[in-house]
Amino acid sequence: MDLHGIGPSGAARLLVEVGDITRFPNRAHFASWNGTAPIDASFGEQVRHRLSRAGNRQINRVLHIMATVQLRNPTDGRAYFDRKKAAGKTSMEAMRALKRRLSDIVYRCMINDAVATAAGPGGYRGTPTGFSVTDPHPQAGSSEKSLPGPAATQDRTLLPMVF
Repeated sequence: MDLHGIGPSGAARLLVEVGDITRFPNRAHFASWNGTAPIDASFGEQVRHRLSRAGNRQINRVLHIMATVQLRNPTDGRAYFDRKKAAGKTSMEAMRALKRRLSDIVYRCMINDAVATAAGPGGYRGTPTGFSVTDPHPQAGSSEKSLPGPAATQDRTLLPMVF
């Protein structure tokens, strides 16, 4: 959620759909999987690329929303889009290029997070050392420990029955 344009639902969608980011050997494979890798649509002297309609549509939608949010605000994404437009690209071509760039940024961010969490116990950053849910001998707090023996029974006096 540190990336501009990714909210809680977008971050959750990325985590659920991508799963283990390390299954993608590089950013090009990730872009091909999410549908932001350009497809050659050249003919004759005209060299063009178009956005792929293949790939994971949910992730592509998250990246599209991220790109739209960045275009609405003065961000690095907006500056990149404006540079592409100034270079002679159409709006759709500049948007395709921005989505591919955002795909690379998301990939790099997820790889960095995976590397950071791989070193920490329990799979979460900030988890104290010596505590892990996956530890073969998990530590139990005082409220989770069983009692040392059976509970002592107390004799009860019966109340007389009234008829």
